[in-house]
Amino acid sequence: MEFSHVGLITDVPQPNETFVPATRVWITDFITHPYHIEWLRFEPDSPVTGPVRTQPHVAYKVKSIELAAAGMPVLIEPFTPIPSLRVGFYLSSDGAVLEFMEYSDSPFVKS
Repeated sequence: MEFSHVGLITDVPQPNETFVPATRVWITDFITHPYHIEWLRFEPDSPVTGPVRTQPHVAYKVKSIELAAAGMPVLIEPFTPIPSLRVGFYLSSDGAVLEFMEYSDSPFVKS
């Protein structure tokens, strides 16, 4: 498991946002952010509810989402927001929102 980024919720449009149709959320590029922060701005009709929509998350690159998330409550089932990337959101035993990122072309794509 390798740290990737921190996701923070905003309702203010950010420069260079990208729209993710599957979740109806605008996101920024955490790779270009000097502190690896991803800003998330949800459309009013986003299907995302609960802690993923209201709390920050910490994201990790993993070799297998299923192995990394074993036994954790699922917040958002794994989906493919962009080609070669599968992500899922989970709740840790102490209440933290975690995003696990699995790259199909390489499990640990270097940023």
